[in-house]
Amino acid sequence: MALQLISSSDSDSDSDLEGVGYSESDDSNNNGPRPRPRRIKRINFMHNLNDTDFTFRFRLNKPAVELLLTEIMPFVRVTSMRNNGVPPLHQLLLTLRFYALGTMLISVADFIGVSKSSAGRIVRDISVAIARLYDKYVVMHQQIGADKFYSIAQFPRVLGAIDCTHIRIQSPCLTIGEEFRNRKNYFSLNVQAVCDADLRLMNVVARWPGSTHDATIFNNSVLRAQCDSGAFGNRWLLGDSAYPNRNYLLTPILSPVSDHEQRYNYAQIKTRNTIERTFGVWKRRFPVIALTLRLSLRTVQAVIIATAVLHNICRSYNLAEVSPEVELPPTDIADINEGPQNAGLHDIRQRTDLVNNYFRN
Repeated sequence: MALQLISSSDSDSDSDLEGVGYSESDDSNNNGPRPRPRRIKRINFMHNLNDTDFTFRFRLNKPAVELLLTEIMPFVRVTSMRNNGVPPLHQLLLTLRFYALGTMLISVADFIGVSKSSAGRIVRDISVAIARLYDKYVVMHQQIGADKFYSIAQFPRVLGAIDCTHIRIQSPCLTIGEEFRNRKNYFSLNVQAVCDADLRLMNVVARWPGSTHDATIFNNSVLRAQCDSGAFGNRWLLGDSAYPNRNYLLTPILSPVSDHEQRYNYAQIKTRNTIERTFGVWKRRFPVIALTLRLSLRTVQAVIIATAVLHNICRSYNLAEVSPEVELPPTDIADINEGPQNAGLHDIRQRTDLVNNYFRN
């Protein structure tokens, strides 16, 4: 279906720079009444762009945008009734364009034809609306996926791969800013994620400052409580050495000696690499999370969760990967592992049994 939603505006901040204009003579007659603004139709990107150009600019194809718009419509509103309000479709496209460029808000404001303040409000509201779909699209798959993980390197009973990635932000404020400075000396949120073998995100935690260690995030997460309660049966998460080894979270052996320990490490690392690949695909499709987010913390968190939802929509509907339109920092595509400091107590019984009873053969 083609969506062409037109509505009105009631605040100057929502005025459309393309939709409202004056001739040069408008300002010359200072004695008469001010002329009414001319309304100019907004660009119909769904109609004017072919499928390839549309997907490149907005990171989703047209059917996916139509589906997404339908799902977020209950949470989207046009707040103004004067001049030209911003239709929900254009609000969504502005936000997707911001995700694609990760640039200053003024750039995407000009793209759609609104003020910078309106662009900021739209990005915030649409990101929150998309983030509301988290529970529908970001789900821990308890009964599927082990076979696909096994096909990577013959590692059995894998639930998912877990790791953290740093999302760059501007310093929040003077009082707490240093909490967000990470070990690479820039401000960030340290975002924990779990993926499946199809590179879909199954769990995302986006609320911890960049200085927080990976193990601390996991130990204070709902996911850890679920694992402790046995919610996922006898399946394992695979993590790097930043995490404590537990009976449900297996990490590499730091100093492998025997052949079977080396075989375990090879299979564990190769299978766990799916989370690094997921981070790469996620950030390439939505460069906004690979660059520096200059938004409020709440909006930053909404953007991260929203792009996670969109990433899963793209993976679920087998949308082809889209190359980034801007240059990305290479170190942010695959973060360097943090190492074992502060990882906490280790429970290596499950790992030892697996190494001795499975990888020995």
